[in-house]
Amino acid sequence: MISNEEIKAFLEGGDPEQFIVSIEFDYVTDAIYKIKEVPNKGKQIIKDNFIPFAWVGDLKGLNFYQGSKGLQKDAMSRHKIVIDKLETHDNERLENGLTYIVKCLGGYRSLIQFFRDGGIDPWGDKAKDKFLMLPPVEQYLIQKEKRLFKGYEEYNDITRFVFDLETPIIDTKDLVLDAYILFGESKIGLQRVYEQGVARFLPKYKQLEPYYNFIVVNNGVATEKNTLDVHDIEGAKSVLKNAIEEQEVVVQKQAFYQLISQFVSENLVFDERLTDKLEKEAYTNISPTLGMVQKGELIISDGDIINAETFQKLESLRIAFEGDPLLRASRQWLFIGQLILVGLIVALLMIFLYLFRKDIFQDHRKLSLILVVICGMILTLSWAIKLNMPNIYFIPYCIVPIIIRILFDTRLALNIHLLVVLIASFWVPNSFEFAFLQIAAGMTAIYSIKKLVRREQFLISALLILSTYIIAYFGILLIKDASFVKIEWTNFIPFAISVLLTLLAYPLIYVFEKLFAITSEITLMELSNTNSTLLRELAFKAPGTFQHSLQVANLAEAAIYKIGGNALLVRAGALYHDIGKMENPQYFIENQNSGINPHDKLTYDKSAQIIIQHVYRGVDIARKNQIPELLIDFIRTHHGNTRVDYFYQSFLKNFPEKSVDEKIFRYPGPIPFTKETAVLMLADSVEAASRSLKNPNEKAITELVDRIIDYKLVQNQLIDSDITLKDIQLIKQIFKTMLMSIFHVRISYTLEK
Repeated sequence: MISNEEIKAFLEGGDPEQFIVSIEFDYVTDAIYKIKEVPNKGKQIIKDNFIPFAWVGDLKGLNFYQGSKGLQKDAMSRHKIVIDKLETHDNERLENGLTYIVKCLGGYRSLIQFFRDGGIDPWGDKAKDKFLMLPPVEQYLIQKEKRLFKGYEEYNDITRFVFDLETPIIDTKDLVLDAYILFGESKIGLQRVYEQGVARFLPKYKQLEPYYNFIVVNNGVATEKNTLDVHDIEGAKSVLKNAIEEQEVVVQKQAFYQLISQFVSENLVFDERLTDKLEKEAYTNISPTLGMVQKGELIISDGDIINAETFQKLESLRIAFEGDPLLRASRQWLFIGQLILVGLIVALLMIFLYLFRKDIFQDHRKLSLILVVICGMILTLSWAIKLNMPNIYFIPYCIVPIIIRILFDTRLALNIHLLVVLIASFWVPNSFEFAFLQIAAGMTAIYSIKKLVRREQFLISALLILSTYIIAYFGILLIKDASFVKIEWTNFIPFAISVLLTLLAYPLIYVFEKLFAITSEITLMELSNTNSTLLRELAFKAPGTFQHSLQVANLAEAAIYKIGGNALLVRAGALYHDIGKMENPQYFIENQNSGINPHDKLTYDKSAQIIIQHVYRGVDIARKNQIPELLIDFIRTHHGNTRVDYFYQSFLKNFPEKSVDEKIFRYPGPIPFTKETAVLMLADSVEAASRSLKNPNEKAITELVDRIIDYKLVQNQLIDSDITLKDIQLIKQIFKTMLMSIFHVRISYTLEK
């Protein structure tokens, strides 16, 4: 007979180690790592080892190592395998089960490979009845006799407990004796539990009342029961545990309960299909009417107060109207009328895009994005009305103008927002109130992010939108109630929730950018960060080019501010326009620090091709790094189709007798086609030429800027860009002022005595 002390020692384990909170296995090194949280000492990580093992049955008939003992012995030697026969105590079940333990001194992976080399997958269907291998951590715990594991709480699976029972540490004959005593001679335990019934209580019925009646159908006989009369799984286990505790002859009460409780399962199964059928029949038998309304009866007059009875009649009238086939034609005409109005609104949007934003009208991607945003908001509104949302102002309508503003511009955002609000006003109650609030909040949203350059603008915009909602709704309530005291301040809560949901616009913007290949100001801000991967690489490989790009960005940004345009776009384009020079930085003069010019060893046409090639390489690098096409346009156009004049003129001077193909010395183009790309071309040329000034005084800088920009005009490099002669004069003025500041040029003046 095993004493209680022995059972307690078994359950608690033979290892006194404490404070283990986690155990991990490294599949590379076959090592165990114990993570301990020791009081007053903190976290400790201790490395340990174990011998991996597996329980295996008789593998005859599975062609293990082709049935060859010699091949198996060679494999055992190679993988350091030891096989021991387990004690079965002449037990029939054990004799027909897993009778061998296979240990591996070479590690966990080597153990697995031993079986795979023999043609058996340890976890395959072929060997599922003849093989059992626990995870490495569990093997370690069993091997080290860590039963309760002193903090390792995840080790509570009954299967693992059963394997512990079947180890030689404890004799299982006492458990067999207990089973005979408890369930052979006594009429209590599982038999009594199943006679009462074990069922799963359904939450949807339990929410109505804690205990409810249900029907048990057995062999065609229906019996009504209450949930008080049966057990759930936990209740059944509790009854079983109490029954075991009452039996004094049972030796190993806790161990036996752990073993036998795993077999407790439901014997009353819920028939969902039959229940649904009976519920539908019950609903069908319920009368849809309550009372009667006589023909010609006045239900309510204008100005009357609606009570519960009147509301019921009006609701009944609505249901009758919607369900009467004779009135279905009227509903169809209603739908046609709504369709006409919505079609008119969409047509107005298309006309606006055709007249004022042809670039969007002709771009299917951008047009699809706008329609997706509009339809998404309308569908959200329709869904909310269908679900009878308690307050329509929970819906974040300001998402639409924010998304359109960031992805496009202010004017388009305002137009689309007005159209969405007009469409939504068809379905919502108090349409004027709704339209006023949403138009005011939408305008605030658009104006608050006119120039998005800082992330805190998101929060500022949200606070301004909320303030607009509160102020506008407060005014409406004063008009309605004509009293400050009667205002219910809880009515403002939906607006706060709506504004919080409006912040979802910003992850949606990222999604739309990726789906529709559109570049927003947020993306431009991120790309303009000089710590980005590509710009850091440019600064490392071609530091002179990087400094040149920074100066060009400053010049172009200042000029575009003056003449009007997207300054953020110009700055980003300027930073990336010369990234193609990373391929051969030494061939560009701004990166030549050693005094050696590699062009001295090349022909003029070859040198020109290397210089021109930086445009092609820049486009390839940008696309490889997923730079938006909007910025790639700056790379393609910053030289237009001009010539590499230095090498062209040198060729003519040194080889006057030879005919020259001018295309060899000319950039591929295209020429700039926007105001921003044109400004970048001018800034790039002026900044590069200014580095050659030996005496950068006011006169020299003025002549340089005029000469460079006039040359671009003569070469027809600006004819496709939306830029005027007035803009050209302003650009010249900005460039001259900034270059004089860069070179610290002071205006000369005479002192009078």
